[in-house]
Amino acid sequence: MWLYEKKLQYPVKVSKCDPMMAKFLVEQYGGADGELAAALRYLNQRYTIPDKVIGVLNDIGTEEFAHLEMIATMIYKLTKDATPEQLREAGLGTDFVNHGGDLFYNSAAGVPWTATYIAAKGDPLANLYEDIAAEEKARATYQWLIDYTDDVDLQDSLKFLREREIVHAMRFRESVEIIKADMGQKKIY
Repeated sequence: MWLYEKKLQYPVKVSKCDPMMAKFLVEQYGGADGELAAALRYLNQRYTIPDKVIGVLNDIGTEEFAHLEMIATMIYKLTKDATPEQLREAGLGTDFVNHGGDLFYNSAAGVPWTATYIAAKGDPLANLYEDIAAEEKARATYQWLIDYTDDVDLQDSLKFLREREIVHAMRFRESVEIIKADMGQKKIY
């Protein structure tokens, strides 16, 4: 189904060790509005969406996994040279004691990821409006992350992700209009 190239969707560069920024980025890894929740939400919803827009959910859901990979790379690069003291000060000490260098799906506040983050109503319009909201929340979070760091290299990658959220929201809005137009057509059997 997928062809995996051993490269990120967009280059991830980090100028300095910054465990605190890594902690904040964990929100986009395993938080309620993060990339994992988005990927699973869209790939789950595609089974009940009309055929005319199924590709949108499939494409965006798959791309969200690429974004998850980018976030993981950012976190790794921001923490790879950190001392245990720096990790403790950033609030990541328990994460590293429990998981070593591996990431764990939780929010920046330490709340474990849960399947309750995945919204699926079985109604195409309800699902798509939820998807638009999810993309807008992710866009806002990326903007706050951009504002929170002075690392221009990291900002570059975060800006790419923010822009992709905007594109995804636009694609979902287009899908809403396609479904509305289809619902408004007289059906002849």
